[in-house]
Amino acid sequence: MASTSINSGAIKIVELVGVSKKSFDDAVAQAVKKASETIKGITGVEVISQSAKVSNGKIVQYRANVKLAFAVK
Repeated sequence: MASTSINSGAIKIVELVGVSKKSFDDAVAQAVKKASETIKGITGVEVISQSAKVSNGKIVQYRANVKLAFAVK
């Protein structure tokens, strides 16, 4: 996971799914944005998987399963 180094202590990892009507990148950004409302100090994100909801032959929702890292205080 990128940028999760700390000098000492512990790092907590939470897993969640971001959703977007625009793109996979936006789904990841939405996950980070929403989580940062309640989780302070997010230091890294790892994309675990991506999926999409399809309707009538078109993608209608992008989903990104991510792990977020932050230092435990």
